[in-house]
Amino acid sequence: MTETLDSREGCKTFRVVGWVSVVLGITALGVYIGHELRSRYKFRRRTPYDIFAHAGDSVPTAEYGVGI
Repeated sequence: MTETLDSREGCKTFRVVGWVSVVLGITALGVYIGHELRSRYKFRRRTPYDIFAHAGDSVPTAEYGVGI
């Protein structure tokens, strides 16, 4: 009788671990897909100002009109 109880508890443990791993996998996949969709959306919504904002800059800083 105790042997079947122990195997059932082990089965419950494996079942819980399995469901947790499935949920974590689905969550990670959702985050990845969401990130890809957002980055593609932002890429499509570029304006000419975004593309050529710093074209020809010799200095990598973007501080214009700050000095004397």
